[in-house]
Amino acid sequence: MMDWTDRHCRVFHRQMTRRAMLYTEMVTAAAVIHGPKPRLLDFSPREHPVALQLGGSDPCALAEAVRIAGPWSYDEVNLNCGCPSDRVQSGCFGAVLMERPQLVADCVRAMQAETDAPVTVKCRIGVDAQDPETVLPEFIETLANAGVRHVIIHARKAWLQGLSPKENREIPPLDHDLVIRMKRRFPDLTICINGGIASLKQAKSLLEAGLDGVMLGRAAYHDPAAVLIGADALWGDAFAPDPVEVADAMRPYIAGHLAGGGRLHQITRHMLGLFTGKPGARGWRRVLSERASREGVGLEVLDAALAEVQARAA
Repeated sequence: MMDWTDRHCRVFHRQMTRRAMLYTEMVTAAAVIHGPKPRLLDFSPREHPVALQLGGSDPCALAEAVRIAGPWSYDEVNLNCGCPSDRVQSGCFGAVLMERPQLVADCVRAMQAETDAPVTVKCRIGVDAQDPETVLPEFIETLANAGVRHVIIHARKAWLQGLSPKENREIPPLDHDLVIRMKRRFPDLTICINGGIASLKQAKSLLEAGLDGVMLGRAAYHDPAAVLIGADALWGDAFAPDPVEVADAMRPYIAGHLAGGGRLHQITRHMLGLFTGKPGARGWRRVLSERASREGVGLEVLDAALAEVQARAA
């Protein structure tokens, strides 16, 4: 979700759910150590609970990144062992770490030593020619022995050679049943599932199958209202604003961003899918796409986009 789930996107998503854990884009340990820390780590207090997602394979560097991020008070620190991109492979992190479980264990131990927040791992069910039925339980057991109590499993293999990152999200077959079996095999661990989950109904069915949580990525980005509004009912919370209320709730945040010299489209680009499948959705997207990137525009563009929705609803 790099370049997608930035701080503006997360504030937007938080208007639809008070309970769900939000995850940052993956940021490498090296970037945290050597890069512009406020730009990489700052977030709005309203985002809580929010997890910092790190990439890397050097235990010392990851430990330093976690230590640096400490003052930001993230609610969770997550090590990404699932991203299949070429850039990630060349840096020996992401999904390629499925082949190096002991190194992952060393990484999480080093990270745990620098934070009181839970250190979690996101992984695939295997890579390339690995047999997931063998590799995945061995990987999870190695993590558990290192003190990891929460694993998020993308229920597809990653093919590190021959498939693009996009193809790796679509071509390898999903195996949700394998992830469910991992929960039965490791009942004391928090096991969450990711991959191919496109609706709240589907998420609920996976929770009813015994899994502890469901992670949604692209579905939550492209059709956020459908999968985030009403999600808090899973916690017994009736919070469920309608999409117009969500747009209105973003006004103070947008105004603050503009007052600080920001551009409207930096926020509204994440809001294009808010009315997906509803009357006026096309007009909403058109107004924001055409006008929000113009110099000096403000909340009047949001008003114009909402007018498209309200005109169709009348």
